[in-house]
Amino acid sequence: MFVCLCNGVTSQTVAEAVEAGASTTKDVAQACGAGADCGRCRRTVQALLRSSAPDRTARPT
Repeated sequence: MFVCLCNGVTSQTVAEAVEAGASTTKDVAQACGAGADCGRCRRTVQALLRSSAPDRTARPT
């Protein structure tokens, strides 16, 4: 599923960024570009961060 249409980033790419250590939306944006442009996908990125790491709270920054 595409998460970020601006940069063509999929949920798999976001998951890989999280596995590599991204823990905030800014980390994800730096790692793969999701949320770096218009920001409409940041809520989706936050949800993916929360679902991939249920033991920590995703920070919105």
